[in-house]
Amino acid sequence: MQSIVPPRARRAALLALGAALSMLATLGGMDGASAAATSTASAAKTLVISGAGDGHGVGMSQDGAYGYAQHGWSDQQILAHYYTGTALGQAPANAVVKVLVGSKVQAIPLERYVRGVVSAEMPAEWPLAALEAQAIASRTYALTADAGGSRFDVYADTRSQVYLGKAAETARTNSAISATAGQIVTYAGKPAITYFYASSGGMTESVQNGFPGAEPEPWLQGVQDAYETSRSSWKVSLGFATAAARLKGLVKGGFQGIEVLARGYSPRILSAAVLGSGGSTTVSGPELEARLGLQSTWAYFGVRTGAGAVAPEPDRSGWKAPPTQGAAPTPPATATAPTVAPTTPTGVQGGSQAPGGGASMKDGGVTAG
Repeated sequence: MQSIVPPRARRAALLALGAALSMLATLGGMDGASAAATSTASAAKTLVISGAGDGHGVGMSQDGAYGYAQHGWSDQQILAHYYTGTALGQAPANAVVKVLVGSKVQAIPLERYVRGVVSAEMPAEWPLAALEAQAIASRTYALTADAGGSRFDVYADTRSQVYLGKAAETARTNSAISATAGQIVTYAGKPAITYFYASSGGMTESVQNGFPGAEPEPWLQGVQDAYETSRSSWKVSLGFATAAARLKGLVKGGFQGIEVLARGYSPRILSAAVLGSGGSTTVSGPELEARLGLQSTWAYFGVRTGAGAVAPEPDRSGWKAPPTQGAAPTPPATATAPTVAPTTPTGVQGGSQAPGGGASMKDGGVTAG
């Protein structure tokens, strides 16, 4: 069939079509170059994370116990500070702890068990008041934990608290255990589970915030930690590609950063949004900590491009520091500050078993189940 379009008009149309195709090709090349430039810019970005504390932050800070002991506080004062409204009671006579050691369960008398725990959890050269507080907390934790249901009570590692048996015993820690023989922490006359960890960073956290899904407990509420000695400030830098890989499954599209949505009593993160070019994904603080390999959920985020300054990421939490708490109890008049320098607690995450079972909140990056 003969075309009804005149030859000159047909030629003009072909030229116009060719110009359009050439423009599309150019635009396509520009888009590709733009995408490549965007990818390169993203690759040059670094996620800078600064934070404080070491561990879940619920209950007693071991480093804080050291600081309070140095200021003349007794074991009872230390425990009453971290476990609000508690008192000291007595463990049942002839109590036995079922401990999972390797693949076998060992039934160990309570006092012998505690002797194998205290120096595995806290340096033996620390002040006696701190060691005594640790002994009472470890004894109580062993009686209140339910890590293995009817099969066993506690793991022998940081999923519960570190137990190293006879090899861990020292004369000093055994003295602290003997001085507190049978003593446990109680609330309203009943044993009260006593979580502990390495360092609070200056504030502890309420249990329902530290362990998502946990019920609030009156003795496990966040408190300020005036005598925390190290504050455990830390900083981590991750390239965007590394951060995206660790957050695999949470990033929609290209990774763009992290926005904090809610914080607890302390600045510990309750929830945050992982930002991507295709949208955002909400994540809990403990999962974010585990995924990124952080020391705690007390974290702030920023982005550095090249060698430039760090620009803070959005923080929608509206967190404000709680009012300063009342004066600390007066230490005994005869107390003298020990001269022992602080060292890192050896069992940095003991007593960390999440309520209701599951893996340690921080045990090789494993999150609670």
